[in-house]
Amino acid sequence: MGLLDQLAGQVLGSLAGGGQQGGGGQAALLQLVLGLLQSQGGLGGLLGRLNQAGLGDQAASWVGTGQNLPVSADQIGQVFGQGELGDMAAQLGMPSEQLAGHLASVLPQVVDQLTPEGQVPDAGNIDFGQALSGLVAMLGR
Repeated sequence: MGLLDQLAGQVLGSLAGGGQQGGGGQAALLQLVLGLLQSQGGLGGLLGRLNQAGLGDQAASWVGTGQNLPVSADQIGQVFGQGELGDMAAQLGMPSEQLAGHLASVLPQVVDQLTPEGQVPDAGNIDFGQALSGLVAMLGR
């Protein structure tokens, strides 16, 4: 899928090879989130979907430079639906409710890292290397 996959593969591969089981699980979750971004048509597509689901205020706070508003696992379930959420959960070998909780905690941080200037960059201007570095730091590595 291009440059994003190459960068994600390199960074997340080093996470998964870190020797701790938790790091591998976090890396798999992060890789799933990055894949989700691609499948939604990029960051703008994901933000549009969150807006349509009534989470516009939360999504706007993640993009902005202030504090990120929280989102619940139930709200994530409403955004993606049980079918799509179940498919993603199966990829990680976990129940969909558990994945929804993980996405509720990770998505705000991912969007925040991809929008360091407080605005959604053009698709060609997203610095995925910088964003992935920030996400790795977020995971405590």
